[in-house]
Amino acid sequence: MSVMRKRIAEHMIVSRRTSAHVHSVFEVNFFRVAKVREARRTDYEKAGTKLTYLSFIIKAASDALKAVPIVNASIDNDNVVYHRDVNIGIAVALDWGLIVPVIKHADRHDLLGLSRAVADLATRARAKQLKPDEVAGGTFTITNPGVFGALLGMPIINQPQVAILGVGAVEKRPVVIDDAIAIRPMAYLTLGYDHRLIDGAVADQFMSHMKHTLETWDTSQS
Repeated sequence: MSVMRKRIAEHMIVSRRTSAHVHSVFEVNFFRVAKVREARRTDYEKAGTKLTYLSFIIKAASDALKAVPIVNASIDNDNVVYHRDVNIGIAVALDWGLIVPVIKHADRHDLLGLSRAVADLATRARAKQLKPDEVAGGTFTITNPGVFGALLGMPIINQPQVAILGVGAVEKRPVVIDDAIAIRPMAYLTLGYDHRLIDGAVADQFMSHMKHTLETWDTSQS
């Protein structure tokens, strides 16, 4: 094993031993998000970046973390530590392992800012140009197995955080809308959470907030 592989192995085993892992899966309709992506694609390309589904998901997660702050917390012995900052780690797959750069104050970014941050951190991660503080201080993590075609995943919590979001592939599927069958871009979002602190009702409240944000996105705005 490489040094990175050993550290990943140790981190994952510690997380399994530390947290009582539970997962909730929600199906999300990305129809309105897809409309915004298509309408703003050219504008974002002119700005030097791409408007991906992940940018919307990060924004929706940021809003949900503010609405349900216990998901943005951590456990210190018998104490619950609530974090004021929303620092979202984005798992980046590398040829030699996995790294999680962090978007600091993600809740303060708009879609363009998030798109630029994701592209920048991913590019520099693959070029081994990240600074130590850029992979530290995360309060919540998002991993995207869907980019490789996975419908869903059951991710392991990134300690000392208490929750992690797994993003499945966005693909067109037949769904029932107003008692009629329609084709819509759909995806499964999975929240892995620490049952020592977060109960199912709270986890589902967080996911419902995300689902509502994504499915009712104002198509007239970015």
